[in-house]
Amino acid sequence: MRGVVMYAPGDVRVEDREDPKIFEPTDAIIRITATCICGSDLWPYRGVEPVDHNPMGHEYIGIVEETGDDVKNVKIGDFVVGSFVISDNTCEICQAGFQSKCVHAEFVAQIGTQAERARIPHADGTLVTTPGEPPADLVPSLLAASDVLGTGWFAADAAQAGPGKTVAVVGDGAVGLMAILAAKQLGAERVIAMSRHAERQKLARYYGATDIVEERGEDGVAKVKELTGGLGAHSVVEAVGTQESFMQAVGTTRGGGHLGYVGVNYDVKIPGIELFFAGIHTLGGPAPVRRYLPDLIQLIWDRKIDPGKVFDLTLPLEQAAAGYRAMDERRATKVLLTL
Repeated sequence: MRGVVMYAPGDVRVEDREDPKIFEPTDAIIRITATCICGSDLWPYRGVEPVDHNPMGHEYIGIVEETGDDVKNVKIGDFVVGSFVISDNTCEICQAGFQSKCVHAEFVAQIGTQAERARIPHADGTLVTTPGEPPADLVPSLLAASDVLGTGWFAADAAQAGPGKTVAVVGDGAVGLMAILAAKQLGAERVIAMSRHAERQKLARYYGATDIVEERGEDGVAKVKELTGGLGAHSVVEAVGTQESFMQAVGTTRGGGHLGYVGVNYDVKIPGIELFFAGIHTLGGPAPVRRYLPDLIQLIWDRKIDPGKVFDLTLPLEQAAAGYRAMDERRATKVLLTL
């Protein structure tokens, strides 16, 4: 089969990879019908995270082609959306709603779903079937549910976005935009998007942003406080993962407020004394997308949300390298790869 492999920073190739096989009775093989490039894929691309001939990709939708003997919830021919973290969905941690910390958790990035096929362990717990084979126009939205939509939703949920709340979102990438969508759906009264990118600002407005703040760092904190009577936002989402963005998010959260952080970060150091005196609630990490998938799929199927607009460039899998360059150069927010 054909699949994306990152040889080294900046060196992305599409080449023949070994076809996946059933190893465990809980496995399933899916034929991937669409996949995409994630902002977190840029960490190794830019040399921040080590990479050496790694298969790439962790977002995927497709059709089940083969199942192990113990797979009961999905069957051959089902169209499925999968979480970017493997989970059995039955352990105590899964049942508490944190499937990304399942006792069998495994990041799908280790499997690499920017490919024609993939073996999905613990298929019953990881994959969720759609009501039928989706029409073509719903494919981008269902693909978004595999990671960025679920991650943005978790971030807004962790930040306790809801009726009467002001939500500030730090980060205008795909996850930040999905957090804006989620905050609006959860009933937030006001959504402040922190963005300097004109096209992303337009999409933020489409998804429900009521205010745009272009300032960053301390200036960004001051602007949000100015917009909120000096108090800061009730709910803040951190969707970048840099030192500046994280501390901006902490400073933007009002006393007693909630911060949901989902930006994959490296070398972020939080001064304990600043967090102590901030007096805020924090919750984040790898999103338990599987918790939200059934509801998100239904919202998409019923056409109540349209997360697929976050894809602003579509390329065939064979042109994946061009997609990586476009996202690295911020010429694209998120790239969908067709097969």
